[in-house]
Amino acid sequence: ATMAELQEVQITEEKPLLPGQTPEAAKTHSVETPYGSVTFTVYGTPKPKRPAIFTYHDVGLNYKSCFQPLFQFGDMQEIIQNFVRVHVDAPGMEEGAPVFPLGYQYPSLDQLADMIPCILQYLNFSTIIGVGVGAGAYILSRYALNHPDTVEGLVLINIDPNAKGWMDWAAHKLTGLTSSIPEMILGHLFSQEELSGNSELIQKYRSLITHAPNLENIELYWNSYNNRRDLNFERGGEMTLKCPVMLVVGDQAPHEDAVVECNSKLDPTQTSFLKMADSGGQPQLTQPGKLTEAFKYFVQGMGYMASSCMTRLSRSRTASLTSAASIDGSRSRSRTLSQSSESGTLPSGPPGHTMEVSC
Repeated sequence: ATMAELQEVQITEEKPLLPGQTPEAAKTHSVETPYGSVTFTVYGTPKPKRPAIFTYHDVGLNYKSCFQPLFQFGDMQEIIQNFVRVHVDAPGMEEGAPVFPLGYQYPSLDQLADMIPCILQYLNFSTIIGVGVGAGAYILSRYALNHPDTVEGLVLINIDPNAKGWMDWAAHKLTGLTSSIPEMILGHLFSQEELSGNSELIQKYRSLITHAPNLENIELYWNSYNNRRDLNFERGGEMTLKCPVMLVVGDQAPHEDAVVECNSKLDPTQTSFLKMADSGGQPQLTQPGKLTEAFKYFVQGMGYMASSCMTRLSRSRTASLTSAASIDGSRSRSRTLSQSSESGTLPSGPPGHTMEVSC
């Protein structure tokens, strides 16, 4: 997709609806939890024996500004028609949310994760495939550690599993003296290169965040993110994600080092790592096509949609993905996301190697 298609977050469907097809109906619900009420929007209807796709957005965004370009992308439609989707808005981030009263105790990221069972119970959904960005990726990981039996897979974009160290805190405090909250959040979402390039996408998001009517609420979510605890992932240890995981980060993006480190701590037989070139800080906004394709292989690897026909795009890119993938420089041993498309199951690669694809 070109940048032109992405300038509007409300992008239209790439493929026109077929006769008789109607746009998906969305139903928005709120549920009370021990940590306050939470709002979420459900698309589609539950499919028997299939997990729900369950998204959680990053700081400064809501479900629409974080995920719409990805879930409205043309090729994504053949995937999502197979699943019901639940898009959570963190408390106070939903459209039209009132500003919390002064001194309101905003939930910690761990408490936000503890709200998820209330949502699933309300909807009577038993399992999910989680898709999270930044703070949302952390929240879904924390939930998966606490409720491993309910999570079939996780797509984690820009995850930082570590608590802030003393140096991080000092830097954060210093930045806070010279930068506004919106600037700090933009620096979390996008690379410095993107921010100084000031494309239409950046202008749009800068304006969304700077002029957000609920900026005080956003600052509370931001504070919870900066006060996160360490997830304490440990390869081979008790604290690890038991389900298939796809880690995604932009090349030269703000959270690249954190995601690389996270990759080294997770089970290599269950983890694939997608480092995306030319995607900046938010691959789901700038490269929805590449991410859609990777997501399709991920879902097929879990045994869903195995017979789905590959698009022309996929066929032409299978070759390029395969040739681009290299582990320790050895092509013969590479596992690639694309190989999984035919059989519907991920090939078993050499033990101890994470499947890594750069595209």
